[in-house]
Amino acid sequence: MKLNKMDHICIAVKDLNAARKNWESVLGKSAPDDAYEHAPEQIRVARYWIGEVGFELMESTTPDGPVAEWIKKNGEGVMLISFNVDNTRDAVAELQGRDYTFIPDNKGEIARSFRNCEFAFLHPKKLNGVLTELIDDKPEPI
Repeated sequence: MKLNKMDHICIAVKDLNAARKNWESVLGKSAPDDAYEHAPEQIRVARYWIGEVGFELMESTTPDGPVAEWIKKNGEGVMLISFNVDNTRDAVAELQGRDYTFIPDNKGEIARSFRNCEFAFLHPKKLNGVLTELIDDKPEPI
């Protein structure tokens, strides 16, 4: 499996608007380069491009969503790192063959859809406690 690049780093936050005010001065931005809500994952995101790498602030849209649960357990902070691959399903199959475990969605699916791509979460137990995402997105950085 070939990693093309680090795709993005995600920071879990309780209040997206408050986090934006704090981070945008540091990032030298006045607004996100990409702001979106992804209902299946119960998240609201502000993404900023730092070169070719996305920096995401992510809040839960529900009090019991995965991000809210993560914050309850770990507090706000770095939640995941994401690596870009050519094909998520091929990368999953290869890593499953090497005894890596993936986290399924609530329907039992490993590969999840997002815009024009797919992503999957490696279970952190084998990666030093780090939630790791593989994604085959091909965005154009701003």
